[in-house]
Amino acid sequence: YDVTIFEAFHTPGGVLMYGIPEFRLPKALVQKEIDTVKKLGVEIKTNMVIGKAYSLDELMEEGYQAIFIGTGAGLPNFMGIPGENLNGVYSANEFLTRINLMKAYKFPEADTPVKVGKNVAVIGGGNVAMDAARSAKRLGAENVYIVYRRSEAEMPARLEEVHHAKEEGIIFKLLTNPKAILGTDDGWVKAMECVEMELGEPDSSGRRRPVEKKGSEHIIEADTVIIAIGQSPNPLIKSTTPGLETHKWGGIIVEEETGATSKEGVYAGGDAVTGAATVILAMGAGKKAAAAIDKYLREKNGL
Repeated sequence: YDVTIFEAFHTPGGVLMYGIPEFRLPKALVQKEIDTVKKLGVEIKTNMVIGKAYSLDELMEEGYQAIFIGTGAGLPNFMGIPGENLNGVYSANEFLTRINLMKAYKFPEADTPVKVGKNVAVIGGGNVAMDAARSAKRLGAENVYIVYRRSEAEMPARLEEVHHAKEEGIIFKLLTNPKAILGTDDGWVKAMECVEMELGEPDSSGRRRPVEKKGSEHIIEADTVIIAIGQSPNPLIKSTTPGLETHKWGGIIVEEETGATSKEGVYAGGDAVTGAATVILAMGAGKKAAAAIDKYLREKNGL
């Protein structure tokens, strides 16, 4: 088959290039994989945002017989607390992209800056929060806090990631929930107002629900706040593709075994289907879908 990859960024590689830090996944290794794909004869078109440059229907009209959607979950979730729009507040997604893809750690050699300051607060308890905290530490922050509203037992990050973060001197502020981000008169972050939590009854996720402790408000000084409370699939493809069924939270609905969507000839996998998960799961979904696309095209073309 002739295969074309439409890549939204100027560099292929997706989250392996822009999201996962160099110290966990060297970019030269990812580049080697990309080069292998190119050697197989795959054409990679960069700066192509599907849903803007082309819709899926337009791609079908151009002669593509099957489409695989692997657009991931790159839309950051925010908390909706006062002060989130102050300067010095990043989504983990933006913070990590500046560092990994745009090489902000080499500024001014690289064009993209990143501001860290002395005290950094990372909100969240997943792998992405650990990546952001450890990256901030490497960029010279003195105190890096992980602020998480449940206890360590409920943290979604892998145990190994938590262990590495502690080894590197990241300070864990557990059972702590931000209420507001406080700014200077000229619009920069200076601190975060938090409240202590205690764990109550389990909620729908099976984890014990954090409840505010009365009178436990306190301030954490911070020059930078990084919000790492999860990402959702970008709604762009959903909103430009009639007949593509999705969950209410934005994930594309597929057949488990084949990755087939509600639209004929269109398959999907990875974080765009599951919500933010692992590279391994996404790779598996790609392989399953490739086999299903092969079968579909053989049957369709009577081979």
